[in-house]
This record gives sequence, C-alpha cells and structure tokens, in this order.
Amino acid sequence: MIIKSLGKGHYMAQNNDTAIANAAKTIREGGASLGIELGSTRIKAVLIGADHAPIASGNFDWENKLEGGYWTYSLDDVWAGLRHSFAELSRDVMERYGEPLAKLRGFGVSGMMHGYLAFDADGELLVPFRTWRNTNTEKAAAELTALLNFNLPIRWNASHLYQAVLNGEDHLDKVAYMTTLSGYVHWKLTGRKVIGVGEASGMFPIDSASNDFDAGMVQKFDALMEKCGHGNLKIKSIFPTVLIAGEDAGALTADGARLLDPSGALAPGVPMCPPEGDGPTGMVATNSVATMTGNVSAGTSIFAMAVIEKPLSKIYPEIDMITTPDGKPVAMVHGNNCTSDLDAWVRMFAELNALLGADVPKPVLYDALYNEALKGDPDCGGVLAYNYVSGEPITGFEHGRPLLARTPDANFTLANFMRSMLFGTMAALKIGMDIIVDKEHIKLAQLTGHGGLFKTKIVGQRLMAAALSVPIAVMESAGEGGAWGMAILAAYGASAAEAATGAKATGQNTPEPLAKYLDKKVFKDDAGSLIEPDAGDVEGFARYIDRYIKGLPIEKAAVENLN
Repeated sequence: MIIKSLGKGHYMAQNNDTAIANAAKTIREGGASLGIELGSTRIKAVLIGADHAPIASGNFDWENKLEGGYWTYSLDDVWAGLRHSFAELSRDVMERYGEPLAKLRGFGVSGMMHGYLAFDADGELLVPFRTWRNTNTEKAAAELTALLNFNLPIRWNASHLYQAVLNGEDHLDKVAYMTTLSGYVHWKLTGRKVIGVGEASGMFPIDSASNDFDAGMVQKFDALMEKCGHGNLKIKSIFPTVLIAGEDAGALTADGARLLDPSGALAPGVPMCPPEGDGPTGMVATNSVATMTGNVSAGTSIFAMAVIEKPLSKIYPEIDMITTPDGKPVAMVHGNNCTSDLDAWVRMFAELNALLGADVPKPVLYDALYNEALKGDPDCGGVLAYNYVSGEPITGFEHGRPLLARTPDANFTLANFMRSMLFGTMAALKIGMDIIVDKEHIKLAQLTGHGGLFKTKIVGQRLMAAALSVPIAVMESAGEGGAWGMAILAAYGASAAEAATGAKATGQNTPEPLAKYLDKKVFKDDAGSLIEPDAGDVEGFARYIDRYIKGLPIEKAAVENLN
C-alpha cells in the first residue's frame, strides 16, 4: 500500500487567537457563506469563512420512514430539521466567536436528488414526498428509456411522475409544480421556482449545449402526457427553471428567514445560489468539476462520477448521465445501498458494549471496527454480505433484504466480518464502474472519496482502492461532504454577483469558471492523501466480487421468501 500526501492543508480554521479573531470579524461583517444539505440521515449546516474553510457547523439526525409502501420524510420534519441544524450552527458560532449569526454573504441549499414532490396551484403537497429510495418505478423508467433513447433511471423525478400516470393516480390533474427536496426548500426561502443544472439533470435529461432540459426529449415526453390524457403535465410548465452555478437564484425573503430562524436574528436579503443535489455538491467538495476528474461518495447510498468529454457510446441501465453544477456531462454509477446495514450492525455492537457496562463513544467504536477489517483475509475468508436495505437497480433488485452468508468452513472472525461488510458496501458500485472502464475505456487517474465511509482514516480509502482498482484520494474535508460543497457554491455565487456588479461599472470580464475558481481559491493548498491499490487487496476483492455475483440468487431467494 502506498500513501502519498497531496499538500499542505487549510481545510479547518486553526484553533488559535488570530484565526478566531479573523473568523469573528468575517461573521460580524457578513462575509461568511452558508451551505445546508438535507442528506438521507442527516441535515447538516456548514458555515465557511473567506478562505472557504469551515468555521462552524450544525446537525440534525433524521431517518426516512416506510409509509403506505413508499419511503418518505414529512415536510414538517424537513423544517424541524432545518431549524434545528441552523439553531445548532448559530450556537456554535456564538460559543466559538462570540458573535450572533445575523448576516451572510451567500447561502445555498442542497438535498438528496430525485424523487417525487408534487404541489397544486396553492402550493399544497398532493401526496407524501416519495424519495429516491423508492424502486417501484421500473415500468415507467423502462418505457421512458425506450421513448427518449436515453437511460432514464428509476430514481429520477420524471420516472416517478410517469409511474403515477401509469398507476392512474387521481391527484395528477391538480399538479401545478414538481420539484426536488432542495428545490422545494429554496422555493420556500426565496419564492423562486428554480433549480441548479446538476440537480435538474436528475429530474430529466439535460442538453449540455443549452444547460436546460433537452428540448427534443421534452417534446416527446409532453406528447406522451397528452396521449395519456394529462396535457397539464408538460415539463416546462411544471418543472423549475434551470440555472447554472453563479447565476442569480434570488434572495432570502423575510418569510424565508423566519422559516429558517424563528428567533429573528437572521437578516433577509442574503443572495442565494441555485439549489443543488448531493451529487453535484459532492463534485464541488472533491474538486471534481473539470473534465476527466471524478469522485466517489459513500454514505447511505454510494455513487461514483466521472466528468467526461462527450456522451457515452450507448445506453447502459447501470449508468446515469447527469451534469456538474456548471453543466458538463457526467457519467454516474449509483448504488442505492451503502452504509445503512453496516451502521445497523455497529449499533448492535454498541448495545453489547452498553450491556457489558462499557461506555465507548461512537467514533471510537467505528474506528476500532473499521481498522479490524484490515486484519482480515484479503477475500474475507468466505464471508459474504449483501447490504440491500432497499432495492439495488445495478444488480436488478426492486426490493432488498440485508443478508449475511458464509460457508460452514468460512473463517468467521470479527476482522473478516467487518471486511466483508465494507466490501459489501462497494460491490454494486464495482459492477457498474467496470462498464465505464472496460466498455467505454474511460481512464481514471484517481477518484476523490468523500462521505461517512471515509471518516475513519485509511480503511475505507484503502479498500475502495482495492475494489475499483484505482488510486483513491481523500482530503481533510472528506467527512464534511456536500454541505461544505454547497457553502462553496454559495460563496462562488456571491463572488459571481459581485463580479457582475463590478463588470457593469468597469467593463471588466465576468467571473472565472467554476473549475478555475475551485483550483485557485478553494483547493490550492488543500491537504489530503492518495492511496494506491494494494495488489493483495485487489486480488482478494476480485475473489470476493466473483463469489458475490454468483451468490446473487441467495439475495433473490431472501427477497422472495422474507416478507
């Protein structure tokens, strides 16, 4: 295993008097930017200073619920979580810097992509929010893929909408607006029905030449809706307006400020950048928006993205085509399941510790278990894990059942168990990534990892390098993920607005491209490490994935028989 340093770090403001004084001044003068991301298990708020390093944060833990056959979150929980995370952030700011959080330079909201949020003309939600995790849209996605000659994944908003049509749902005649989670929150905070192009690319296909929904595909979809008797469901009529990073997306209204901060401390008028999805904010957080860069995000779900020069040669059901926040085409492999099953096992180990009277902090427990995995046999000693809490489209499963399997003579140790659980989080992703590498011949010099799987140093990074046979870089910002990326987009939006104002006055050029901004102003001195694939680990994972693929009928039987 080879570990390389990637440079000098600036990621988190150092805990010294000068840094604290500078951050306090930035906050007092309204120079900080805020990003909030509504993830699958956590709503996180991150405040960054002038150097783009996080200076404060706030969190709210939540979980989706299976209600009426759909995975969902209530909108009441959305606002409760947003208010809690912002209040926690405000307390953090006051405790660290002695300043109230009243003014901001920029603000942006991100969220888990895809799903179904439909509203009537009065802005009332017509059916409970259906998240990306629902996999009941297979028929709709297949028909739309054939119609558009474009892989329309089951998670995408258009698939959910057409499935509702196929189901004959009675609310469809009332649909006046349809958006994503981040688009919904942005709408309520600003009054603007807009969305970032990266988020929009998970609703309906995007034409990267126009940075808007593909006009020819829109025409085909609208004709289909007319044929189905739902002429009101036209893309341009009910979907939000698409914007690219740096474009004006409105400002925080007085009503929006009160929604987020009932205390009244937060002043309205904050410029807001286009709302984005967790995929595009992950690209920003890993400096992966330039062509031929890439990243892998590993949390509740897992996905890898490669920014490519041109569209793929053919349709692959395993690969989504989305875009960067500035509209470049991106090939993405998305697995529905990553750490949820692993987290459930860790919670059980925590119960055992409590039963034995051991008070082990959660981060310490995770680090201990993850590091134990490095002591296991390269191929996990015959232990096999399927982490399918929900369906997994890459391997053809509409529903899932978490499953642990082994042969009677398997080397069933804690180390092999943990190694198998970690390899299991990466297995579906590996199957999809092989298409990009082996069939499309896209060369990836490295991927940058972020998300909870990489919080424990080295372990997730090393095993991911083995699984994908590509060097994996992890920056010190790996655990912050998309909320930090969203805060950077907010700062970029504020910078673009300031540059536009200056250009009008001086005749100077408009702001620099996003990729250049990230290179020059955010990641110039960012710390991190790069781990090359270890030959023994690679060989061990190859044996594991071969056993995993051959064992998929075991998972199929579990789905069919465990009701």
